[in-house]
Amino acid sequence: MDKLAIQVQALLFAEGGALTFKSLTKSLGCREGDLKSALASLARTLEGTGLTLIVSDTEAVLAIAPDAKDAVLKKATEEYERDIGDAGLEVLAVLLYEGPSTRATIDYIRGVNSSSTIRTLLIRGLVERSGNPLDGREFIYRATTDLLAHLGVTEREKMPEYGTIAPELTAFKNSQEASQNNYAAESTSITEDAI
Repeated sequence: MDKLAIQVQALLFAEGGALTFKSLTKSLGCREGDLKSALASLARTLEGTGLTLIVSDTEAVLAIAPDAKDAVLKKATEEYERDIGDAGLEVLAVLLYEGPSTRATIDYIRGVNSSSTIRTLLIRGLVERSGNPLDGREFIYRATTDLLAHLGVTEREKMPEYGTIAPELTAFKNSQEASQNNYAAESTSITEDAI
């Protein structure tokens, strides 16, 4: 597989959804003809694997290959039927009271890795993700309108005790950041004194 095809595969994988030819050519700095050749090369490379490339007149997306869809569907069904548990409730609480957050922020507030919990909440349609305009390497997660409707509120600010919990969460986050900044400053000072 040529370098351009590898880059196309990486971009489609990172996006997790369809990308337009216009977006791909702009990101890769190539012509549409070169992109189409790279897409054809990528499609050939993916034959016989668990992934396939779907290409329309204007966009391309990586998808589950037909031979692998039953296994993926079974796994997704297991995830969907599993109770979200305390971890799921914690992530939802962060998103409902803190607001849209990156996974790093969610992990920081909870003190543990939230990847699998977020995946479960995404599958259930309780959380949605979008690109982070400040950092293209990460996503922003937010509570869905379906979740708000299920909870019987029209906006996050109408969650129970929102006026109390949201400021406390912000204060907690700020105090933790201040502690880390003080620790970093002390470590730097000790290191400089040692030198």
